[in-house]
Amino acid sequence: MSQDLPNTYRHPLPNGLYYDMIRVRPGVFVMGSEAEEAFDREKPEHLVRITQNYYIGVYPVTQAFWKAVMNGHNPSYFQGDDRPVEQVSWQDIVEGGQDDRVTTAFLNQLNQNFASEIPDYQFRLPTEAEWEYAAKGGHKTALSPEQVQSFLTTNQPKAAELYTAYAGSDQLKEVGWYDKNSHEETKAVGKRQPNELGLYDMSGNVSEWCEDWFDSDFYKKCKEQGIMPDPLNAEKGLLRVHRGGSWFGGAGRCRVSDRYHWFPTRRDGYVGFRLVLAPVQ
Repeated sequence: MSQDLPNTYRHPLPNGLYYDMIRVRPGVFVMGSEAEEAFDREKPEHLVRITQNYYIGVYPVTQAFWKAVMNGHNPSYFQGDDRPVEQVSWQDIVEGGQDDRVTTAFLNQLNQNFASEIPDYQFRLPTEAEWEYAAKGGHKTALSPEQVQSFLTTNQPKAAELYTAYAGSDQLKEVGWYDKNSHEETKAVGKRQPNELGLYDMSGNVSEWCEDWFDSDFYKKCKEQGIMPDPLNAEKGLLRVHRGGSWFGGAGRCRVSDRYHWFPTRRDGYVGFRLVLAPVQ
């Protein structure tokens, strides 16, 4: 079926809205970073194999998108239909029922009432690996077989040699909004340059929830596997991962390899999300 998939997908929503997505093809990449500025939570660098096609949103979910699915409800502090939705918790998106504000999960509403037109594909949050693979350029920057073998034997090439520091550039001001240029607010999506895949706002603007539970030792466990296929830390913990930095934080938080985490019930003006469309699990 994979050869029949379109390279882009425009998902229709009520009131003439739509959500644009780009297909990410399978490949191997170096996840994490051992650069001088990297935190321990980003180490060690390890190989990850993405084994299936998936689609990822060109933009973070906007307030207009959220309102279209959630019957007009808009929790965002910085109001604007073209801005990312924020003040949404992981639980609001995935499980619902956190309180009276969001009784039904966004994903339940979306998949039940506005189902994908691609058979056997369903909307969900990206895994941390899917998010980073896409931020680093996905199949556009995937490793060759020779590079894979070199990494397995010599731990070369390093991530810093393969990928830009931020999603699409080594200059954050070209691709993202952060504490030095955001004027302390979110911005309308798509106003900076995209990365290699054509994805916007993966560095800065709002940080983005991922599916995984956070575990500071998870990368070490993945490294032991040699090439880890489709990693997902499903072992229950206290904190969920979010990635990409935001308007609120410094440049270091916006690097494609940096990992951050928060309680799944936490709502903040600097955390939103982006969707993937992937084969039903």
